[in-house]
Amino acid sequence: MYNQKLRAQKELVLSADGTNTLFSKEFNEAYHSTNDGALHESLAKHVKPAFLVKKGVEHLTILDICFGLGYNTFTTLYYIQQNQLNTKVHIISPEFDKELIASLANFDYPPQFDNIGYIIKELSKNFYYEDKQLKIEILLGDARESVPKIKDKIDIIYQDAFSPKQNPLLWTKEFFADIVKISKEDTVLTTYSTAASTRLGLYENGFKLYLNRADGIRTSLIASLKELDMFEPIDMELKKRRNPTAKSLRDRDYLA
Repeated sequence: MYNQKLRAQKELVLSADGTNTLFSKEFNEAYHSTNDGALHESLAKHVKPAFLVKKGVEHLTILDICFGLGYNTFTTLYYIQQNQLNTKVHIISPEFDKELIASLANFDYPPQFDNIGYIIKELSKNFYYEDKQLKIEILLGDARESVPKIKDKIDIIYQDAFSPKQNPLLWTKEFFADIVKISKEDTVLTTYSTAASTRLGLYENGFKLYLNRADGIRTSLIASLKELDMFEPIDMELKKRRNPTAKSLRDRDYLA
């Protein structure tokens, strides 16, 4: 399914909010929505809704799937700085493109990340960063292998892999089951994908689903193992009755 020969082939793309992303030839997709904008997408679809749900929590463990260009992780740090939060954060992020991570010290990030340039450099060199408030670990290798081995219990999941169409193994019912096993009872998951297969895979693993509507972006998805009252709920039983042929993605359809 993966093509290592194409992995290094990436093109720089300017997204709608003026921030840069990359287009992957291996997955035939950009790392971010070019219409929503790389920074704006990370902030509005992942960081803001997740931190709204977890407001006031003193220590958060975040699973960022996958690291890629690091926008979700770096936007989290930017959000913490901008809002002067004292929250201690441990971010764990699988990524199999080691060369991409090593190149990030030279990537043209938005000025919002200027204050964390030293963190970006440290991660690009050592795949790890830690201080009194932050701990960031990049798990090199296949997320399907590394995620089940995580010992920490997760508060927030940024489910931001390449799309279900291009990278289905990170969207299957079985992968979501692996995520649930390392999640806390009130874990919240954010994702750009609103596909029926994504909704079903999460719902079949006990997640309650909600729509995240924010200015300037397409509607995205919030999933929580506990009920939330700040987002629009999705009636999945009604959805299933209206679309009885829809199915979650399954490992057996993609693994030889």
